[in-house]
Amino acid sequence: MNRKISVVGLGHVGLCIAVCFAVRGNKVKSFDIDKKKANLIARGVSPFHEPELETMLEKAIQKGNLKVVSGAETAVRGFDICFITVGTPILPSGDLNLAFLRLCIKQIAKALRAKDGYQLVVVKSTVTPGYTKNTIKPLLERYSGKKAGSDFGLVFNPEFLREGSAINDILHPNRIVIGELDEHSGSDLEEFYKEFHRRQVPIVRTNLTTAEMIKYVNNAFLATKISFINEMASICEKLSEKVDIVEVAHAIGMDPRIGSEFLGAGLGWGGSCFPKDISALIRLSKKIGYAPKMLEDVALVNLEQAKHAVDVMKEEIGNLKDKKIAILGLSFKPNTDDVRHASSLRIIQHLIREGARVCAYDPVAVKNAKKVLGKTIEYSSTIANCLDKADGCMLVTEWEEFKNLSPRVFIQLMRNPVLFDGRRIYDPEEFSDKLRFRAIGLRKMS
Repeated sequence: MNRKISVVGLGHVGLCIAVCFAVRGNKVKSFDIDKKKANLIARGVSPFHEPELETMLEKAIQKGNLKVVSGAETAVRGFDICFITVGTPILPSGDLNLAFLRLCIKQIAKALRAKDGYQLVVVKSTVTPGYTKNTIKPLLERYSGKKAGSDFGLVFNPEFLREGSAINDILHPNRIVIGELDEHSGSDLEEFYKEFHRRQVPIVRTNLTTAEMIKYVNNAFLATKISFINEMASICEKLSEKVDIVEVAHAIGMDPRIGSEFLGAGLGWGGSCFPKDISALIRLSKKIGYAPKMLEDVALVNLEQAKHAVDVMKEEIGNLKDKKIAILGLSFKPNTDDVRHASSLRIIQHLIREGARVCAYDPVAVKNAKKVLGKTIEYSSTIANCLDKADGCMLVTEWEEFKNLSPRVFIQLMRNPVLFDGRRIYDPEEFSDKLRFRAIGLRKMS
């Protein structure tokens, strides 16, 4: 491949796709409004943790296939395809903050004005259904003086990346959704992806608004599966006989109508996508006159998981005031340093309200956690230091290094060896035989 590509917005999605496009031989110009982040990337340093990313970033820069430029208009100049990956964070109201995206669109439109020939603009930023057609298209036309569909193409192309496996998801997607303004736009992007992937990938072509809705419904369904299995886990814990949610989930996951993915009971979902997309879809539904009761319950069940975990710890050790509680894992999932909407933050807030002294360890997410939690908790550089003289321990993120811990480690280091497994990574029989052990989705073992 030897396409000229622009990527505007170098967050998790933008940087990952820019690097993947570049290592496959495309010439990529990229831009981000955050100068500190842009300078790091230009030196081959990733501003966040994502497996494989930094090695590939260094390779792309050394080969000269990826360059970070000083402005959106500079990035767009000379491109074949422009991918817009500007973040759309959630506001306190539950709506999306689209100010940065609108600013970006105006800058791209000004670059379009100065160019001859047909160009393709691809929106990957998450926006509510109808936004690309009703806001982005008019802005591009107004500030470029050109006509969408004839002078430039326009596509909404949602991403379905999982943090911690983003590179693999880009290089090996299970499908590609192309929401096209017109057939020409969709065909251009489909041709690019066929060249890029070098293999047959299912491609869904539809209109702009349907593609936007697909993104929301996809994430809403996955979040619903997680909240559903967590609610079933809570029921299992209350039953008089032993019923393990892990066994239940395994069995129902064998039903092809259900599937095994996203049926791991735990402490709830977090990150940047699910909370934002659920909230935005709830807000959109209400604005158009529909009460989304199920979605609201999905969000509520998720929030309640943190309090439930703390309540279990209180059942085991009583009053938490002045007790040292060790937290293993701060990131919202393993293989990332992202703590946005992480279960750990909600659990820690509940523990602090109970008067507990919290000490936390995470292999990569401490720096980001400090930005949110500040000095309200202690941070450990090792697992041993975190567990030392603890009155209770809560396993919050299923990092690989935690899976290797034996009951003996907790017994030797903790003042009061009480362990709550919030991600079901430990053998209940083995651990409950050696120490006081509780786990999501499993009634208290005698």
